[in-house]
Amino acid sequence: MKNFGLHIWGDDNFVIEDDTVNINHASNPSLLQLTQEIREKGYKGPLLLRFPHLIQKQIDTLFSTFAKAKKEFGYRGNFHAVFPLKVNQFPNFVHSLIEVSQTYRYGLEAGSKAELIIAITKTPLGAPITVNGFKDKEMIGLCFIGAKMGHNITVTIEGIGELKSILEVYEEFNRNSDTPISPKIGIRIRLHSTGIGMWAKSGGYSSKFGLTSTELLEVYEILKEHTLLENLWMVHFHIGSQMGDIAPLKKALREAGNIYADLKRRGAHALSAINIGGGLAVEYAQHQHTRERNYALSEFANDVIYLMQEIAKSKGVDEPDIFTESGRYIAASHSVLVAPVLELFSQEYHEKSLRPKEKNPPLIQELFDLYNTIKRTNAREYLHDALDHMESLLTLFDLGYIDLEDRSNTEILVNLIIKRAISLLKNEATDELRRLQDRIQERYLVNFSAFQSLPDFWGLSQHFPVMPLNHLSSAPTNPASLWDITCDSDGEIGFDHEHPLYLHDVDLNKEEYFVGFFLTGAYQEILGMKHNLFTHPTEAVIRFDEAGNYHIEALIEAQNLMDVLDDLDYDTGIIDKALKQRIEESEAISPEEKQELLGKIYLYLSENSYLKTSQALGETEQGVNA
Repeated sequence: MKNFGLHIWGDDNFVIEDDTVNINHASNPSLLQLTQEIREKGYKGPLLLRFPHLIQKQIDTLFSTFAKAKKEFGYRGNFHAVFPLKVNQFPNFVHSLIEVSQTYRYGLEAGSKAELIIAITKTPLGAPITVNGFKDKEMIGLCFIGAKMGHNITVTIEGIGELKSILEVYEEFNRNSDTPISPKIGIRIRLHSTGIGMWAKSGGYSSKFGLTSTELLEVYEILKEHTLLENLWMVHFHIGSQMGDIAPLKKALREAGNIYADLKRRGAHALSAINIGGGLAVEYAQHQHTRERNYALSEFANDVIYLMQEIAKSKGVDEPDIFTESGRYIAASHSVLVAPVLELFSQEYHEKSLRPKEKNPPLIQELFDLYNTIKRTNAREYLHDALDHMESLLTLFDLGYIDLEDRSNTEILVNLIIKRAISLLKNEATDELRRLQDRIQERYLVNFSAFQSLPDFWGLSQHFPVMPLNHLSSAPTNPASLWDITCDSDGEIGFDHEHPLYLHDVDLNKEEYFVGFFLTGAYQEILGMKHNLFTHPTEAVIRFDEAGNYHIEALIEAQNLMDVLDDLDYDTGIIDKALKQRIEESEAISPEEKQELLGKIYLYLSENSYLKTSQALGETEQGVNA
């Protein structure tokens, strides 16, 4: 896996050039180069690199693909898209999204009051805003205020109670107006159709959101009774995030299309749009046999356009405008998490660590002989002998017949023999050899928190593409487990035979080694948790000018320790006072040292929680270099 599956998940966004992984755009800078430039500015720990041109690429591709499908089928409805803010609300992302999407009148979707404030302040007038999720009168009131500002805003009814609130707010806002102003109204339907995979529960009769057929008819009658049918213009459904299979979508489109047509024929003449929700899948797989998506965007667009057109024709209604709310597809590829490797925990299993004696115990001497004489023809036999000797020697240690040096030599020699046997027998992919890989896997301690930066890996076992930033001219050889720096055993991306990751055997005393985690731009940031009080990593936006030169902008450093404590509602003033007081009152500290310690503690408090080490290799107290 020398290219780390880049041809599967990379979408031509990155390219390997000689030794490094580079951005496949403009001047093609390497991720290593960008990382080193940022670190030279004094920023340590993990870095989140954002690439607005990749947001633009996804939006361009989405709109152009639907435009092509519309032209091919002669479709008369329009295509619109909004970005669901729940996927990523961070300012550096949202500002870039709005900036690169203006030519398409691309809008935003909000599911809470705070998200709605972002939407009505950031969305250009005329671009659509959709408002989903459960709402109270206050949130519906914000929708009316947005409409009065001139926004093209649609409030989606999730239940009968919301419709009653809409009627009350409508009366309140238009009581003294000769020209009533109201947001458009959408209705979310609870389909029989469901998606597949871990997010399938978004659809089906047991789903959290949407109106049943009975409730739908009741809503229709209430709108008709209150002369608000002219405000009903959208049918909305959603069958799940990360739809890896196209078949459930086709079934849902037929169901929703027929509901749309029935309402139109029933008298909802203003109804003119179907919102197919999100779910457009991203390919996270690094291996051919683990691909997550069985369709291309062109097939997705063609199916939507064709099925909506066929239903409209057969029912004699106008072809609806199509809305999508695909956020993962737009956001996932735009960011890369880069984290330095701090330590390789199994490097003690090297020849240089052996402590041979003038007279070794017989079984250990046999291990030395096995290691020195192993070859292709005897590798399996010697491997079995070594494993048998190890069990015997560990028993001898427990009984007190051999010492710690003997035990250390046993562990190192058996590990080296296993490595060499696997290399010699690499063309024999037996279950035994696969199990033994677990014995020799290298543990890479990486300066990041999986809970903060990859919560979907921890919570949902969602895999993300991982690769080093350099050494790509040589094949990696170490079966790798990645350990984060939290004190939690779940903070590990373990070696997985179904999704194997191999990294390079590097000497961290001589060079730095960085690992990149890709496709992290959707959900990971906002769902990240402050486990162990590790915070959002330092972030930077990488922009390219017309000449193709890159610029590192909008650097935001990870929160310092006091800011983190302040977020948790600790009184940082009291903490500050307590630290000063305890240093001042300590009789074990001299007056001169007190001032020195106060200076040091304030320096430490100004830093973030991630491990910060010296730029010069080999100069850290911990003995790690990143």
